[in-house]
Amino acid sequence: MTRHRFHHPIEIRYGDLDPQGHVNNAKFLTYFEQARVHYLIQLGLFSNDQSFLDVGIILAEAKVTFLAPVNFGKDIRVGMATTRLGNKSLEMEYRLEEVETGHLLATGTSIQVAFDYRQGQSIPIPQEWRQKIAAFDGLDPTHGDNLETP
Repeated sequence: MTRHRFHHPIEIRYGDLDPQGHVNNAKFLTYFEQARVHYLIQLGLFSNDQSFLDVGIILAEAKVTFLAPVNFGKDIRVGMATTRLGNKSLEMEYRLEEVETGHLLATGTSIQVAFDYRQGQSIPIPQEWRQKIAAFDGLDPTHGDNLETP
């Protein structure tokens, strides 16, 4: 299992709930997205005053495995890590868990493609991104597919 050095707290809002009283399945992807944006901010690859057109990635694929219902009032967080750096794409892994117990509620992966929104085309992952992500998550910046495990 991948180690996650980055964690982002998630506030469960009343509007996140479905009629059964637990978090709607679609919200899990939103929680992963929140973590992903804050991960980029922490690594200095995005800032609050920057346009989302300048982020330079676009979501290409997402997968969620639901393991337990998430109810209003739970103290949860998303742990995440980049697990692969390709030429134009990167893969990220997510763990939605209870803060106090570490109980795993869901897992997921996503593939992002480096993207020039103004030109409307994919681009190679910028070198600055490659270096900062690789250093933070223990990847080889030239190959990127050897995330260290505990």
